[in-house]
Amino acid sequence: MFGRPLLRFVRKDTHINFMRGRFMGLIVSAVLSIASLVLFFHPGLTLGLDFRGGIVVEAQTPGPADFAKIRAALAEHGVSHASFQSFGAANDVLIRLDAGSEQDTQTIVDKVRHTVAESLPGTTILRADAVGASVSAELFRNGMLALALSLAMILGYIWFRFEWEFALSAVITLVLDLTKTVGFLVLTGFEFDLVMVAAILTILGYSTNDKVVVYDRVRENLRKYRTMPLIDLINLSINETLNRTLGTSSTVFLASLPLALWGGATLSGFAWTMLFGIVVGTSSSIFIAAPLLLFMGEGRLKRGAKSGKATAPSA
Repeated sequence: MFGRPLLRFVRKDTHINFMRGRFMGLIVSAVLSIASLVLFFHPGLTLGLDFRGGIVVEAQTPGPADFAKIRAALAEHGVSHASFQSFGAANDVLIRLDAGSEQDTQTIVDKVRHTVAESLPGTTILRADAVGASVSAELFRNGMLALALSLAMILGYIWFRFEWEFALSAVITLVLDLTKTVGFLVLTGFEFDLVMVAAILTILGYSTNDKVVVYDRVRENLRKYRTMPLIDLINLSINETLNRTLGTSSTVFLASLPLALWGGATLSGFAWTMLFGIVVGTSSSIFIAAPLLLFMGEGRLKRGAKSGKATAPSA
């Protein structure tokens, strides 16, 4: 009694023909990824403070924020070209300024803090961050390097654990997932900063784990059903792991949803990107990674199964 799961998303004997939509899945994915690349170049990502450089001050005024009064007070103290944005409640204000020289940055931050507090008594400074231009450029390079290294390590891991067909199809799928996430960030206007790099790396890790589960079952079934056509074998493998895939995805999705709804300006962008990545990563395991494995492995994987090359037990 205690060994049976309390919740199943699909029946144990489910036989959905996922491969029937393999061409449509690949075409839709390619179109969305190409559109995301176009959006990446125009209008482009909204770079956050980490990568753009500049000054950000978050303040909470005692009443509704008076942007005109704050702007005039800053101008009197020699701080011009500041942009203002309301976030959260009506008394929450976000002040942005472009980065100056490395030596002047902290001076400007202190001046903004004191000016806002003096012009609007009772104002609380919630956050004051500053990143110089040279530091932001270095952070951007390091963030891109982290993404490139993660893809290279994923390729090596799957290639070592499985065969090159598995590794190549997985990495191509992850690149497609990555481009769609970039398109999502452009459309939503969420700032691309180090937090978003962490979100993308988390999505890549989750998506890789999801694909490894399906690939493990494919490898097991290659040993068990040596005469079964590869398209039927992949369909069988997806159906056998579908409950696990949906269960894991739902758990991560529900864990991220409260952060997206009530996490505030700092965490909402990260959480919404995670939610998008979970949906894309789960669907790509079925409709992208599996069809790519079918196209790359049809013939060779079945020959390997018959000759005993693909009979290693799953790790």
